[in-house]
Amino acid sequence: MEFLQLLSCACIVFTVGMFSTGLTDLKKMRTTRSADNIQFLPFLTTCLNNLGWLYYGLLKKDGTLILVNTIGASLQTLYILSYCHYTKDRRRAWLQTLAMVCTLGVGWGYFSVIVSEGSVQLSQLGLICSVFTISMYLSPLADLLEIIRTRSVELLSFPLAVATFLTSTSWTLYGMQLQDFYIMVPNTPGIVTSLIRFFLFWSFGPADQGTPSYKPVSI
Repeated sequence: MEFLQLLSCACIVFTVGMFSTGLTDLKKMRTTRSADNIQFLPFLTTCLNNLGWLYYGLLKKDGTLILVNTIGASLQTLYILSYCHYTKDRRRAWLQTLAMVCTLGVGWGYFSVIVSEGSVQLSQLGLICSVFTISMYLSPLADLLEIIRTRSVELLSFPLAVATFLTSTSWTLYGMQLQDFYIMVPNTPGIVTSLIRFFLFWSFGPADQGTPSYKPVSI
């Protein structure tokens, strides 16, 4: 039980730390009064992912999932609203946000009205959240292939790679302890992609260690 509590604390600390990396973009938007060169889609997909896992945590009465994803959804909502405020193309941003809200509405209606409560509801929601999380972890593979082609790690953030590795590992172990494959399995690709990033840093890092060739995360 003590090990499970330790894993719970690790999941909270590491995951909130990873979500907080978006504060870099928030600071940039507030400083420049612009959302140029800021990617909006990751804010939407991460928020959608957080809300899905929050619902799963509520159904399962898992305090760790509830706390982490409440904080995550709140931060992503802040990033979304800030982007919509500072972007030049507000109409497109608001339409994409509306599409996310509609998706949430359809999902909530399906699981609340159509699917019967109990193990079926929990398993179907867990499966959907797992697939969505796996797709998010695998989405940067195209960038990794580009890095291999150019032999440059300028597009990567080493601190973010470390945060992703620690977060994925802690959730995988947490899922193993609970024997919850919906938590354990989707976080395994995060470990794999993080190890790939570490290998790329080791392979294509700068000859001069005083000048890092990766993109740092600064708050």
